[in-house]
Amino acid sequence: MSVLKKPLVTEKVSGLNEIGKYGFIVDETANKVEIKKAVEEMYGVTVEDVNTMRYQGKLKSRFTKARVISGRKNSFKKAIVTVAEGEVIDFYSGI
Repeated sequence: MSVLKKPLVTEKVSGLNEIGKYGFIVDETANKVEIKKAVEEMYGVTVEDVNTMRYQGKLKSRFTKARVISGRKNSFKKAIVTVAEGEVIDFYSGI
């Protein structure tokens, strides 16, 4: 199973890209060492630092004609990876 699930392409993370920080959604069981190794292998960059955050899935409910349906969004883990100065990860190169 892959450690990196998908890159984060949000307005906030895109602002961090300018200073060499990139965001990824990662496997919930992955640790910082595994995330660092996976990013270095996939993108060919030198990773200096990894910060991780866990997010609890939010409760959602909607009203239908029959009844109120409630559920929960999935929990996930996010990693902010700092690469060495002068190195860049290009998420759009394969398009």
